[in-house]
This record gives sequence, C-alpha cells and structure tokens, in this order.
Amino acid sequence: MRLVSFTIGEPMHVGKVVGGGVIDLTQRIGVSSIRELIATGRIGEAEAVSGPTDHSFADVQLGLPIPDPNKIICVGVNYMNRNEEYKDGSEAPKYPSLFMRTPLSFVPHGHSVVIPHESEQLDYEGEIVLVIGKAGRRIAQADAMNHVAGLTLMNEGSVRDWIRHGKFNVTPGKNFDRSGSIGPWIETDLAAIDVDNMRLETRVNGELRQSDTSANMAFSFRRIVEYVSSFCSLLPGDLIATGTPTGAGARFDPPRWLKAGDRIEVSSPAIGMLTNWVVHE
Repeated sequence: MRLVSFTIGEPMHVGKVVGGGVIDLTQRIGVSSIRELIATGRIGEAEAVSGPTDHSFADVQLGLPIPDPNKIICVGVNYMNRNEEYKDGSEAPKYPSLFMRTPLSFVPHGHSVVIPHESEQLDYEGEIVLVIGKAGRRIAQADAMNHVAGLTLMNEGSVRDWIRHGKFNVTPGKNFDRSGSIGPWIETDLAAIDVDNMRLETRVNGELRQSDTSANMAFSFRRIVEYVSSFCSLLPGDLIATGTPTGAGARFDPPRWLKAGDRIEVSSPAIGMLTNWVVHE
C-alpha cells in the first residue's frame, strides 16, 4: 500500500494510491495523518478500504509523507564504495556515522529544492528511508523490521561548503531550508520487498548519477535500527535515512553542483520515484 499526505483545496488528508487515483482515508476512516495511522496500528484497516478512488492522482498536491516527525536521523557514508572515497582507507567502519535534520529542510515530491543565497554548492544524495511504525528502545536486529511501518525516498540535499565550516560539524550544510526532499509516498508492503538487496538510483536531467543496492551497505537496515535504538527511543513516524551511494556531484572533477532548472529523480523499483526541480532562493 502506498500512503500519501495530500491536499486538494483543503487541509492535509491521508490517502492511499490505487492505480491512477487516490482513496481519501481521512474521509473513509477518519484518520488525520499518516503518523496517527501508523501509531494507532490502523494500517490493516487502511489496506482493507476498497471501492472507487476519490481523486485523480494528477489532481492532488502531495505533502511530506510525515510532515511532523519527532526526529529525522541520517546515516552517513553507509555504502562501501562511498567509504572508499575517504582518505582513511576502505576498511568497513565499526559503527554508523549519524547526524540529524529538521523537517523544514525538506520539501515534498513535485516541489522545488532551493539553492540558498549563501552558497552555489547544493548537491544531491538519493537515499532509502525507514519509517518507524512501532515504538521501541534497544531493539534487536532480529526484531528490527517489525518496528518499520514502511519505506520512502529522500534526496538528502547538502550544501557542501557549509558542511565543512566546522571540523566535526555537518549540521549547517545538512539543514538549509528546502534543500532536500522526501516522498512521494510510504510503501508499506514490506513482505514483497527484499530489503537486503534494493536498487537505488539518482538521475539529474535524465543522466544516471548514482546506482547501487542495499546489499552494498556497511550497515543493514536491521543494524541501523538496532544501533539508533540503543541510545534513543524510536517513535512512530520517526524517519531514518540509510545513506547514499557514490556519484554525488561533489565527487566529480570538477564538482557538478545543482543548477536552477535541474530535475532530480531518486528512484527504487520497490518504492517508486521522487521527483523535484531546482530553483534559486
């Protein structure tokens, strides 16, 4: 099931995408947000809703799948070919590298990401995102995917020169308003997905820039959930971005920063495609 947050000339509703249409779950079962839906354990109820769709998918405007997550945690340098890009050698790291982002640093599918006044070095990073569905602390790997309600996609856009302003601080460059994107929906049918071998690709203006599978991650989805939950409680609606493959613009010589008018597509066959355009602030 593909869950969306959407508007159509009214407050944000929850829907599920069926073919070329959207069933309005806010009207059908009275749920006000995707976070509420998964926190109250009503995914099964939403799956059971059938009948004709209420809106054409082309007529709705998508919002962020989870507009108000309690936290957004991102894993850095998690694909082994990215680890090899760094100067300290290619040996696999012992622990995930983590940082956090704010909701305002993201826009939904179909909206524009923004090159800020302060820099021309806006870069793209395609990622698969875990959407937490069940709260937990110190979650074992064997139980980790039972705490995941679904998967979505992220362009974890980065302002590269601002990442390097401090010796150990990536926070500024990772949190410019509207520098990244999340969407288009949350795919909840995990039983049909091999989470250990998911293809992830990023294209800029149709040119393939990133392509890899989750099989090449240093830390699997299960290990990431285990590690993050060892120091903080995971709550329904929390988002964990699981890292990006090699091929970001910073790795070209010379670097290939995003420009106004560029189209960014982050895709995974198991989830769908997240599409955004680039504008100057």
